[in-house]
Amino acid sequence: MKSFIKQTLAVVMGLIIFSFISGLLSIVCLVGMIVSMDTKPQVKDGSVMVIDLTGTMDERGDDTPDIIAWLGGGDATETIGLDDMIETIDKAKNNDKIKGIYLKAGLLEADSYASLSAVRNALTDFRESGKWIIAYGDTYTQGTYYVCSVADKVIVNPQGVIDWHGLAAQTVYVKDLLAKVGVKMQLSKVGKYKSAPDMFTADKMSDNDREQITAYINGIWSHVVDGVAESRGLTADKLNALADEMTAFSSAQTYIESHMADTLAYAADVDDIIKQLLGTDDEPNTIAWTDMKDVKGEQAMGERIAVYYAYGDIVDNEGQSVLSSGKAVINAEKVCDDLDELADDDDIKAVVLRVNSGGGSAYASEQIWKAMQRLKEKKPVVVSMGGKAASGGYYISCGADKIIAEPVTLTGSIGIFGMFPDMSELMTKKLGLKYDGVYTNKHSDFGTTSRPFNAEEMTLINAYIERGYQLFISRVADGRGMTTDEVDAIGQGRVWTGKDALTAGLVDQIGGLDDAVAEAAKIAKIDSYRTVAYPEKESWTDRIINSMTAESRIDSRLRSTLGEYYEPLMLIRSIEHMNPVQARTTYYINEE
Repeated sequence: MKSFIKQTLAVVMGLIIFSFISGLLSIVCLVGMIVSMDTKPQVKDGSVMVIDLTGTMDERGDDTPDIIAWLGGGDATETIGLDDMIETIDKAKNNDKIKGIYLKAGLLEADSYASLSAVRNALTDFRESGKWIIAYGDTYTQGTYYVCSVADKVIVNPQGVIDWHGLAAQTVYVKDLLAKVGVKMQLSKVGKYKSAPDMFTADKMSDNDREQITAYINGIWSHVVDGVAESRGLTADKLNALADEMTAFSSAQTYIESHMADTLAYAADVDDIIKQLLGTDDEPNTIAWTDMKDVKGEQAMGERIAVYYAYGDIVDNEGQSVLSSGKAVINAEKVCDDLDELADDDDIKAVVLRVNSGGGSAYASEQIWKAMQRLKEKKPVVVSMGGKAASGGYYISCGADKIIAEPVTLTGSIGIFGMFPDMSELMTKKLGLKYDGVYTNKHSDFGTTSRPFNAEEMTLINAYIERGYQLFISRVADGRGMTTDEVDAIGQGRVWTGKDALTAGLVDQIGGLDDAVAEAAKIAKIDSYRTVAYPEKESWTDRIINSMTAESRIDSRLRSTLGEYYEPLMLIRSIEHMNPVQARTTYYINEE
C-alpha cells in the first residue's frame, strides 16, 4: 500500500512539474510570437535618434533581455552589438528624416577601446555628412567620454562628472594563493614576451612583459587622447594634465573652463537644446537606436560577401564550450564546418573573418587555420580584427589574403605554452592521501595527481611545445611572405597594437570592418555587393532557455560582484578542463 501511495504521489508530482514547465514554455512562445510580429517602427520627419550608451557591448548583439532577472524584479539588460550599432548609425546617416543624434552617456562596458573607436568613427562619419550630434551625461566614464567627445555639443549635468584619468593594465598573480592549497603549475613556454601563464607561475611582471605592456598601453592611450584632442580643440599635453588632476573630483564648471564640455544643463533641459538645433518650438520626434535598427533601410544589391564573426576564447569542441559560462567562444569544430560550407557555397563570392579573440587552444587554432586555407583556395578571404587578434586569434588570421586591424587592436603574441597543474602536495600533504601502485613502464603514471613531472618528462614536454611554436611561426611566415627568422624576431609572444603591427608587417592595413569588406570585394573583382552575417545568431527561445540555467544565473551574479577579478578567476576555474597547450594572451585594461 505504501509503495502504491509513493508511486501515485510521484506521478502526481511529475504531472505538476510537467504542467509548470509546459505553461512556462507556452508563455515563452507567446512572448516570442509577440516579439516576432512585424511592427516596424516609423521614422517621422525631423527626428532625432537617441543612443543610450549603457550596458555591455560585444561584437554581436543579444536582443533577448534576461527574462529571469525581469521576472525577479531586476534589470532586464541587453547586450549591445557593435555590428548593430555601426549599422544603425550608418542607416541614420542615410535617412533624410533623421536630423541628428542624441548621445546619452551612461555606464557602458565595452570589450575594448577598439570597439569604442569603431563606434566613434561611425559617429564622425555621421557628423561629416552634415548632421549634428549632441551628448549629455550625468556621469561620463572615460570610455563614454571618448565616444561622446566627437559631438558638436557636449553637455554635462551641473552636478555631473567627467571621469578622465588615463589607462592601467594590471595582472593578478595567483601563484602564492595556489601554493596555500598545495597546487603549483608546471609550465613550458616559448616566447620571452609570452606572459599569459605568468599569473600562475610568477608574483610580478617580468622586464619583458613590462616593456610590451608599456608600449601597447601607451599606444592605446595616445590614440584616445589624439581623438579627443582633435574633437575638442585641445592639445595632448593639456589632456594628460587633466588626467593627472583626476577630473572625476572636479567641479562641473571646471569642465567648461577646460573645454572638456560646452554647456551645463539638466537632463530635462536637453529637449530645449534639441529644439534649437531643429529650429522648432514643437516637442522633438525621437527614435531609440534600438528601434531604428528595425527600420527598413536601402536594400543593398549585388553579389554576396559573407562576414563570419569569430570572437571569444578558442576551444576544441562543444564540450569545452560549456565552460564559457554563457560567453561567446570560437568552437573549432563548428567554425571549421561553417567555413567549409562557405567554401562550397557558390553564392558567396568572398569571406571576411571578423576576429576578436585573445586565443586559446593551440590545437583548435591549427584546425581553423587549415579550414581557412581550404576556404582561400576557392575564394578571397580577408580578416578584420576587432579588439584582440592575439596568439590563437592571430594564428587563425595569419593565412588570409589581407589582414586589416583597428589602430588599437591587440595583435601578434606569436607564442605558445603548456601548463599542467601539479596537485600532488594538495593530495598528499594537505589531504593526507597515500599512493601506491604497479607500473609496466617508467612513465605509466605520467599525468596522475600522485606526483609532479620529472626532469625527463619536462624535457619531452619542452620539445613538444617548441615544435608547436615552430609550426606557429611557419604558418605566419607562409601567410605573411616572411622567413621564420623574421617572424621569430617579432614573435616571442610579444603583443602589438594594430598600428605597430602594421609597421612590423603583421597586418596590411589600418581600418574597420567596412574597409575589410571593400578589400574583399576588390580582390573578388565585384563592384556591387551586399554582406551576409554568419553564423546565425542563437534564437531568442534558446537564449531564454539558456538564461534559465543555474550556471548562467550564478555566472551573471559573479560577473557583477567580482568586476575586474572575474576574468582571471574564471580562467583558474576552467584551466583544468582546457587543452593544456595554449596559444593565448590575457590582459585586462581599465576601459571605464
